[in-house]
Amino acid sequence: MQNDNPLIVQSDRTILLDVHAPKAKECANNLIPFAELERSPEHLHTYRLTPLSLWNAASAGFTADDAVEVLKKYSRYDIPQSVTMWIHETAGRFGKLRLVPGPDVKVPLHPDSNLKADETITEEHLYLVTDSPVVFKEISANPVAKKYLTDTGDGPGDYTFLLRLTDRGTVKQELLKAGWPIKDEVQLADGEPLDINLRTTTASGLPLEIRSYQKSAAEALVGNKGPGTGFGTIVLPCGAGKTIVGMQIMSMLKTSTLIITTNISAVHQWMSELLDKTNLTAEQIAEYTGGEKTIRQVTVATYQILTWRPEKDGPYPHFSLFRKRPWGLIIYDEVHMLPAPVFRVVAELQTVRRVGLTATLVREDGCEGYVFSLVGPKRYDVPWKELERSGWIATAECIEVRLDLVEKLEIEYAVANARLKHRIASENPVKLCVVQEIISRYPEDKILVIGQYLNQLDDIAKELNAPIITGKTPVDERDTIYNDFRSGKIHVLVVSKVANFAIDLPDASLAIQVSGTFGSRQEEAQRLGRILRPKERMSRFFTLITRNTVEEDFGSNRQKFLAEQGYAYRIIRYNSESDLDELNEKMEQIC
Repeated sequence: MQNDNPLIVQSDRTILLDVHAPKAKECANNLIPFAELERSPEHLHTYRLTPLSLWNAASAGFTADDAVEVLKKYSRYDIPQSVTMWIHETAGRFGKLRLVPGPDVKVPLHPDSNLKADETITEEHLYLVTDSPVVFKEISANPVAKKYLTDTGDGPGDYTFLLRLTDRGTVKQELLKAGWPIKDEVQLADGEPLDINLRTTTASGLPLEIRSYQKSAAEALVGNKGPGTGFGTIVLPCGAGKTIVGMQIMSMLKTSTLIITTNISAVHQWMSELLDKTNLTAEQIAEYTGGEKTIRQVTVATYQILTWRPEKDGPYPHFSLFRKRPWGLIIYDEVHMLPAPVFRVVAELQTVRRVGLTATLVREDGCEGYVFSLVGPKRYDVPWKELERSGWIATAECIEVRLDLVEKLEIEYAVANARLKHRIASENPVKLCVVQEIISRYPEDKILVIGQYLNQLDDIAKELNAPIITGKTPVDERDTIYNDFRSGKIHVLVVSKVANFAIDLPDASLAIQVSGTFGSRQEEAQRLGRILRPKERMSRFFTLITRNTVEEDFGSNRQKFLAEQGYAYRIIRYNSESDLDELNEKMEQIC
């Protein structure tokens, strides 16, 4: 036992880090490659070892021995033998199955083909190779794998399967579900060349300096451009400049690029950033959205247009965008929002270099494994608090205001079903009074009021005499309002969940969350990110919760994300409109 060491490794594969112990910071940095941070409150941070965390580490060259050595070096007590064995067994699965180049194979025609019945066509194939007869037998017995894999004795190893190139992503996805991550060693295809470089001075006249972590993130993705490189996910906090990382990767690969993001405002923002910070011209950049469908060397599209289809069970006509040009790079902005239908296309696009950009890999649908297998493993990650300490994102304080439900709604709430309970609690009229009070206290701040329910937001916007942006707001009007907010013409803006993603409002310093999506940690990450652009003043994130309702339960789940990132949650109890003075006093103490 070494009492000064900061780490406690437990048999359930959780790891506790005593932040007050010597070497705690050094230890935390060494845990980043292979352990997932779950909670980081004041004294003990909790990490967890998972198969995905170990496979992400292995894909970056971090071995099981490396992980065990870190735990031994910093552990206060002996590491449970079951944990070290599990680490070696789990991490050792990565690389047991390898994808390598295969032959061109003649295959019979489909019965519906217009060609002659005795003709064949040539399809490119790959080999799935293992050195283990046990693994080979297990995969051979997998009923799903049988659909895509053919046993062959002609491959590069004794135990080899043959698969079609077009099944590359699907096989990776299905075998990951079975607990077998595939190491993809097939060289990615080069796309159409494009001479793209970052400026040293932006078009708007400001100096452009790429931060060290942005360079490191891009380099981790691009690698040496050889097999096993050029695909993966980069995790950086909102406000840390993920768009810059994307453009840095574009300048390193110099190829035609498809960028897919969350909404039309984000499309326009990407286009503006490309014109401002690269040598690309307006004639080289196109928008592919509901309003305009142009394709050029760099094309920026939305997830919504890709998943639109005229009939509920019909095909997705805009999936063809992925094949309209010889793309050399696809950027999935806010990759944690990648819609499920797009995964099917992403499975086919395994020959193209690709990067997912995100602030959090948390997906409420549990599809983190899909991102790993189809977009790529996590290549780079930086803790939010580390960038805050370095001054690259703003210091933020999170405050929860708990208030009672108005008496006239108590009976209605009591007899409502679960979904309606959430809405009644979220739309509690007392919240409007608190919103007005908070805004009156911070006249110098640029303030976002964020919510889920449009009727509630409309009422708040009318009472505040503030502009509102929802999904129904026309694009031109939306962009005008955003520009007015950035320029300081307005200092309060009411927004629905359309502003959760990929919107740059650099001067926003205070957010008031009046309602949310059933406790989504993913949503909490994005909303907090709206106020994390670096600035001189501290940012504040208020969440209004109706006490003793389901909203309180959902709120605790959202708080979990903030705790994971190291943000303490201050709580103010607010009982009635007559208690505003008490609220003032408590807020004075906070400030």
